[in-house]
Amino acid sequence: MSVLGGHPPRWLQRARADSAVADAGALTAERAPGHTAALIGSSAELLDVAVPWLLAGLDAGDLTVLACDPETTDQLRDVLGADGAGLVSDPGIALHGSRPPDAVGALRRLVERAEECTSGRVRVLGMPSFGSAPRDWHETQRFEAVLNLLFADTAVDRLCVYDRRVLPPTAMNSALATHPHLLAGGNVFTSRGYRRPDTYVRSLPIPREPMEERAPAFAVDGAQSLPHFRHQLTAALDTHVPDREQCHDLQLAASEIAANAFRHGVPPVSARVWASADRVVCTITDRGTGVADELVGFQPAHGADLSRGGMGLWLARKLWDHVDLVAAPTGLTVRLSTSLR
Repeated sequence: MSVLGGHPPRWLQRARADSAVADAGALTAERAPGHTAALIGSSAELLDVAVPWLLAGLDAGDLTVLACDPETTDQLRDVLGADGAGLVSDPGIALHGSRPPDAVGALRRLVERAEECTSGRVRVLGMPSFGSAPRDWHETQRFEAVLNLLFADTAVDRLCVYDRRVLPPTAMNSALATHPHLLAGGNVFTSRGYRRPDTYVRSLPIPREPMEERAPAFAVDGAQSLPHFRHQLTAALDTHVPDREQCHDLQLAASEIAANAFRHGVPPVSARVWASADRVVCTITDRGTGVADELVGFQPAHGADLSRGGMGLWLARKLWDHVDLVAAPTGLTVRLSTSLR
């Protein structure tokens, strides 16, 4: 649902004036690119934030991108009219209909495209999609934190708009922790609540998967060989995932996680699968006691050269809805979960 209602012409007039007179680098290109949040609670506040930001980017020759739900995108374009003709729409980079690795890849392609623009910069106005359940909030919180590492040295200026009318308090509070800067009153300030991505992500509670509280549909302990283990996992998923294309994707990712457990973990390796009519959960555990690094897997470990491997967690994050690394004294568990088509 759009957060914009009716808007009299004075909003656009005021926004254009704000963009024209903005100083101190708050809205203009002189400020170093970064990751900024704006917390709003009304349609007027949204327009006050979004329109000057977008106009300033277009005026500076930035590749200026809208990453919002389609209805909000259409309405912002209506407000800007001919002034917004140069805007690019890519809702996926704010997790609208996409998973984090795909959003990261799309943003990197925008960075490459921006090299042909006057400024060489990407300017994003995004409204991150948090979904409807706490399980989904966790993914977006983690994604917003990881962006600070993945794009720290790139010419990406990203403004994320958080609307308290539609987002839960958990999401609103996370904006302060995952964004180094805040935009308010036309000026950018340092966020005192900002936390280092690794520290913040590790502090997030691992969401519950209620299905894990009942007996699994499939279980294997002490797997002796990777080929046989992969075959068992493939068969288990084949039984419980009716959509053949989705089943193949889930099997591919689970097989890569199984390979990681055998090649980099400590035996014995075990697995569990739980399934319902609309959801499947798979866990793969080895006895390794290393720290679970929740920051990995958002892009291939070795860059664009996929022949070098390092794709296990990346594929898992691309093909399953949720991927969690759970470290315990008894070993490391990779938990994969997703809704079924």
